[in-house]
Amino acid sequence: MEGGITVSSCVDIYTLAMNITRRTPILVTGWFWASLVVLFVAGCASGGPLAVPRTADTALEPTFTPTGSAESAPVTLPTVTPTPEMVAFDPSQVTVTVQPVVDGLIAPLFVTHAGDDSGRLFIVEKGGAIRLLADGELIDEPFLDISDRVNSSGNEQGLLGLAFPPGNQELGYFFVNYTDSTNATQVSRFAVDSSDPNRADPLSEFSVLRIEQPARNHNGGMLAFGPDGYLWIGTGDGGGGNDVYGNGQNPATLLGKMLRIDVTSDPGQPYLIPPDNPWVDTEWKGQDVRDEIWAIGLRNPWRYSFDRQTGDLWIGDVGQNLYEEIHMTPAGSLGGLNYGWPLMEGFDCRVAEGCDPNELVYPIVDYGRPGHCSVTGGYVYRGAQFPALTGVYLYGDYCSGVIWGTWYDETGNWATAELLASGITLSSFGEDEAGELYTTDLRTGIVAQIVAAP
Repeated sequence: MEGGITVSSCVDIYTLAMNITRRTPILVTGWFWASLVVLFVAGCASGGPLAVPRTADTALEPTFTPTGSAESAPVTLPTVTPTPEMVAFDPSQVTVTVQPVVDGLIAPLFVTHAGDDSGRLFIVEKGGAIRLLADGELIDEPFLDISDRVNSSGNEQGLLGLAFPPGNQELGYFFVNYTDSTNATQVSRFAVDSSDPNRADPLSEFSVLRIEQPARNHNGGMLAFGPDGYLWIGTGDGGGGNDVYGNGQNPATLLGKMLRIDVTSDPGQPYLIPPDNPWVDTEWKGQDVRDEIWAIGLRNPWRYSFDRQTGDLWIGDVGQNLYEEIHMTPAGSLGGLNYGWPLMEGFDCRVAEGCDPNELVYPIVDYGRPGHCSVTGGYVYRGAQFPALTGVYLYGDYCSGVIWGTWYDETGNWATAELLASGITLSSFGEDEAGELYTTDLRTGIVAQIVAAP
């Protein structure tokens, strides 16, 4: 454990609070919440010197802190230069808030849609259920309940991800990411009941990919289909501190990576390798790289997304003790990228060698830990309610609930502004079919929509 209480311990605090309030609400009084605040300040406000985001244009010069290996060899990989659309955004012209759309959920972690024009929202609960919001009403019976095989006892364990493939209405199946009874990451396919689109068959599980986990944190968990039709899987470095298991820069393991696999071309196979994955026919520093890998050097990419208009990939990668970071990789990148962990944290080098910006992909924005604890990646706004927000990437912090917007301004620089101090336990963002955005509050069990403030 580094620097006192770590990110995982911040989650511990909230999980404890949630469990106590749900199980013994009569005992929850003012002293309880006062104690929780003390724990939060001690655990989640420790860390680096910055409490506001800094962009690639305002970042400090890289510093060298010998907390990693000083003998790390430079990494020779292609560099991606972000070339996003320029956005004319004035944050003073947009005032947002979060408006609850459903409550009574138990530890919601994600919300998404099926892309089938039904308007339904699918809400992932940490314990192993997927709840369904249809026509503004929460259906009593879960869409899927696999709590009998999900291990949600750890703070970063449980049913963590859900993704519907393009054309799922015809395919009739979807994919989930969960922690199984042995603490391993399990990616599986499930079938929708052919007679009831609001029900999935829990007995239809088809194992796609299983990854052993050496620890109970940094499990990643997000699943998303890219504009290429492939399934993207973000994996954490295996847990512990300082990449203790050495996975971030290890080409032989799937941990600490962004994976890209084909799960729709042949449903009889767990998955196929896309032929244009970057290391199918290429070695890295004389070593073979797992063919599933599209990029390396991630610590815990808890939430990431593709811009539905441009196809750009946005990743919120959870930091260690100092900085939380956001990466933007333009559509059309061939992959083979190194996002830097554990050589870097945010814009700062953690080793004496190996931080050449020509060899690593730096983030576009990071922020320090005072008052915050863990980045929650979001989405580029493409809805209709806020035309002024179009093209702005929204993300936030799990502990503080602050929501920021980042955009590429008309001067060709990255800019960031705080949009809302929501105060929620921001476990995830979500997007509906229309491009409107939602938040999930792990502690209160509320899913809310981001709307214009009154």
